[in-house]
Amino acid sequence: MFGIVRPCTHRLGERFKAEWMAHLCGLCLALRGDHGQFARIVTNYDGLLVSVLTEAQSGPAAGSRRTAGPCPLRGMRTAAVANGEGARLAAAVSLVLASAKVRDHVADRDGLLARAPIAAAARRVARGWDRAGARTGASLGFDTAVLVDAVDRQPGIETLAGPGTPVLVVTEPTETATAAAFAHTATLAGRPGNAPALAEAGRYFGRLAHLLDAVEDRAADRAAGAWNPLTATGTTLAEARRLCDDALHGIRLALREVEFADAGLAHRLLVHELRTSVDRAFGTGSCAHGHGATASAGGFGPPPQGYDAPGAGPAYGTAYGSGNGNPYAPNPPYAPGGPGMPPPPMGPGGGGGGGGGGWMPPQKPRRGLLAGCAVALGLFCTCQLCCAEHEGPWSREKKQPWCDNCDNCDCGGCDCGCGDCCCCPCDGC
Repeated sequence: MFGIVRPCTHRLGERFKAEWMAHLCGLCLALRGDHGQFARIVTNYDGLLVSVLTEAQSGPAAGSRRTAGPCPLRGMRTAAVANGEGARLAAAVSLVLASAKVRDHVADRDGLLARAPIAAAARRVARGWDRAGARTGASLGFDTAVLVDAVDRQPGIETLAGPGTPVLVVTEPTETATAAAFAHTATLAGRPGNAPALAEAGRYFGRLAHLLDAVEDRAADRAAGAWNPLTATGTTLAEARRLCDDALHGIRLALREVEFADAGLAHRLLVHELRTSVDRAFGTGSCAHGHGATASAGGFGPPPQGYDAPGAGPAYGTAYGSGNGNPYAPNPPYAPGGPGMPPPPMGPGGGGGGGGGGWMPPQKPRRGLLAGCAVALGLFCTCQLCCAEHEGPWSREKKQPWCDNCDNCDCGGCDCGCGDCCCCPCDGC
């Protein structure tokens, strides 16, 4: 998976986590359905935004969800996944942009692509993705030529760029491509009046995607002697951060002009998660989940008065008789030994094994050596170790996937008090 919008599922809350996974799986299955199994390799986190925006404008409709079969990346569980034109447009855009990424790596002679036979095979795959994306786009009334044209112009612009060239000259093709994709979601959703504002949001999103990729690759590109837009144009990190912050503000303003049926997930991803992506790229944010510390969206420290974590409800509040209901606080009210709770029970159960209090579920018995090895092998072979929440093979404790983004995000969540509804104007965000 690749993309700049990589949300931590702990921060999304149950509602948005389920919706986000529905769009991610819908994109993956749309790629398989229209273009075969191998095309699923281009599934990416940013591509699903096209599907999210389409549904956010049109609202839930008959046939917008279907039940998908078991998948290793979902822990071999079935799920309701996005289905329809939004997912197919996301697939077409993902194919064309993945093709551009492959050609870019070929041009830079990265890794194995420096070898002529492998580079030739990669170019052939990229051309196939271009044609496949164009077919799907045409069936949806979207001309992917604007994406291909943007991709084709990029190398020439990079060749001419040098010290003193505004970095926004380099990011322009990406901005143009994403603006076109975002704007077409208005057509699919039957809300053509939204197209100008969505094009503006897409333009800023493309700028962010290009700049953040350059920031994250800057050190590696310098070490490898590869071309990097920041280094080539002499753009400082401070200037890049200013441009990113301006783009974030532009996206927020543009989205306010869009008429949504349900803006919840789109708002969460394009406002709050994007801000987290910028903080992550510039090293100014981290995750509070499970680390005994709290991070607010504006920085580290205790949450504001009355703060509830995103997705928090009675489970984090009145169910435990808590005060502010913040499960991420260093000493949450419902923790053993917290205010109003009994001390940890002692005895055979250890620190939580038995006795009163009722604050901890019963422990499952540990698996034996051979049984645990068998479970570990099954988890590894079905990708659940890296991609799905699972039980520890021996301890049977709940474990997060290896690929979880929690170490690279700010689980403090939204600081505007919007919770799951995300109806806030975000004036203070």
